[in-house]
Amino acid sequence: MTGNDLLAMGFKPGRTIGIALRLIPAAQAALGDDGVERELRAVLADPVRNSTHPYFSELADAIRAEQEKPIFIERPEPAPYQVWGKDIDALASEQITRAVRLPVAVAGALMPDAHVGYGLPIGGVLATENAVIPYAVGVDIACRMRLSVFDIPASDLNRLNQSLVKILKRETKFGVGAHFNTPLQHDVMDEDWTITPLTHKLFDKAREQLGTSGSGNHFVEFGIFTIDQPDMGLSPGTYLSLLSHSGSRGTGAGIADFYSKLAMSKHPELPDDLRRLAWLDLDSEDGQEYWAAMNLMGKYAAANHELIHQRIAKALGEKPIASLENHHNFAWKENHNGRDLIVHRKGATPAGKGVMGVIPGSMASPGFVVRGKGNAASLESASHGAGRVMSRTAAREKYRWAHVKPLLEAAGVQLLSAGIDEAPVVYKNIHEVMAAQSDLVEVVARFDPKIVKMADAGEKPED
Repeated sequence: MTGNDLLAMGFKPGRTIGIALRLIPAAQAALGDDGVERELRAVLADPVRNSTHPYFSELADAIRAEQEKPIFIERPEPAPYQVWGKDIDALASEQITRAVRLPVAVAGALMPDAHVGYGLPIGGVLATENAVIPYAVGVDIACRMRLSVFDIPASDLNRLNQSLVKILKRETKFGVGAHFNTPLQHDVMDEDWTITPLTHKLFDKAREQLGTSGSGNHFVEFGIFTIDQPDMGLSPGTYLSLLSHSGSRGTGAGIADFYSKLAMSKHPELPDDLRRLAWLDLDSEDGQEYWAAMNLMGKYAAANHELIHQRIAKALGEKPIASLENHHNFAWKENHNGRDLIVHRKGATPAGKGVMGVIPGSMASPGFVVRGKGNAASLESASHGAGRVMSRTAAREKYRWAHVKPLLEAAGVQLLSAGIDEAPVVYKNIHEVMAAQSDLVEVVARFDPKIVKMADAGEKPED
């Protein structure tokens, strides 16, 4: 007997067919083919009465659980949402159209750097009512940007090159498990880490990894900051500056994993295509726990960046004359159109009217300091970067550093370490992305990377 035979008999595709196929051989030996078919039909017709069946009790229980599974009731019509940019990845587009079907969804938006993610796409924005979705915040909770501008003319970059390279290599740590031999100190470790059992458990990991950066697209880099009009307390000109991108490290990942699984367990009614958008009610103890843990990760991620910039500034013998930072993997309590909502920005930058933020490009293309225009249709959001055009796996298969070195040389970029899956060719054109969101933000200044350090993954740039 095959799976198709079971489907023809009336079994639903999925787990129950797998169980039936596993149990059939033993039953066939005792009952024969006709007897097995007769008993299978009986179990399917009345799984309760057959819960103690000598051969198919497990199958009866699975059918019963399937029949008792709560029904998913989606919104009568999808919540409104708008898309910015062109050539948006088809899977990312599908993900936002699914997300706005959720009964807790109120509105959504898709930024021009969008690409597929877990549950909500990267570059996805989703507003909900009294509910938080761990996967819509993201695995790297509170991933963020920080910029420091120094009172050093950009023309000094070449003169200081060797010193700047040594500083980046000495003062930063990257990658899974990265840590300093002597843990760094910061007031964030004096926060109440007992607010949830999990944050209490993860305290030692957080202390060990404090002041370090993650893998993937996380970086610390020196570059040239250009501002054409007086702003940010700066005169027009070009300055040496420092830009970093990282989040809450292994601690945030552990919190994301635990509460995502918890949310999914609370919503067995969700179909497979919405499973990773399971939510926690903010009125519940679980929802309050996640909210408290998420906000602690916001402080922790900010502390990581603060320490990175402090150490590098001290090594430079300089204090920043301007600085700026912002999250882009987080959920905020905000009021939109007179309603108090939870706004998830997964790979999206807050862009309320007058709100400043940093949108990076790639290792060989500029990033931009922006000021939000408060566009209501985007839930006051903008992109968080250029956005990928291919997966990491595809990038590793397609490219070698020989393909990338000419691009870096043309941009005057010195790459200290990175994975080939972060090559500039795997990103969208940042200028096109910025043009697509001119109604969301105005550009205040530009940052051009010049000395870049990322996690050393796979093939090395110098190979």
